[in-house]
Amino acid sequence: MTTLENRPNSALLVVDVQNCAIGEAHDRDAVVARIATLVDRARAAGSDVIWVQDEDEDHPRGSDAWQLVPELTRDEAEPLVAKEYGDAFEDTDLEQVLADRGVGHLFVSGAQTDECIRSTLHGAIARGYDATLVADAHTTEDATSYGAPAPELVIAHTNLYWADHTAPGREGGTVMSAEIDFAA
Repeated sequence: MTTLENRPNSALLVVDVQNCAIGEAHDRDAVVARIATLVDRARAAGSDVIWVQDEDEDHPRGSDAWQLVPELTRDEAEPLVAKEYGDAFEDTDLEQVLADRGVGHLFVSGAQTDECIRSTLHGAIARGYDATLVADAHTTEDATSYGAPAPELVIAHTNLYWADHTAPGREGGTVMSAEIDFAA
């Protein structure tokens, strides 16, 4: 239902599943395994997989911290979007990458739930995309020492409020990874 014209395709967006962002994340191994399965299923269905990697002075491009976790392998033909802000659309080529592929619907997975995932979901909806959060394929680190709720509560709350998110001509929503049909 996207508001973008000639965008019938869906894509899997894999956000910041890097050593620097997910090393101490809640339920890390299970989330990474689900993302790996999603990547395989998207590829098998001919859907695009778009990789997003954050870079800054603490994890510059090419550093060990910047690398994707070892369980995930990006195919060289799959786009890699480098970002410096929470929202993967902000000051990146993500919109052009998606336009070139006719993508109007995103399945969003990755890290960190309370910053980059939320920002990217809102950025997608604001720009006219349908944005579905993969409810069991995003995670975050423990930031309780900064006053945040426990990671499992951050994840649950994000799933709760995004489940019914809509905007004129656009839909949010959540789906469990096993329920996604990339061929549809």
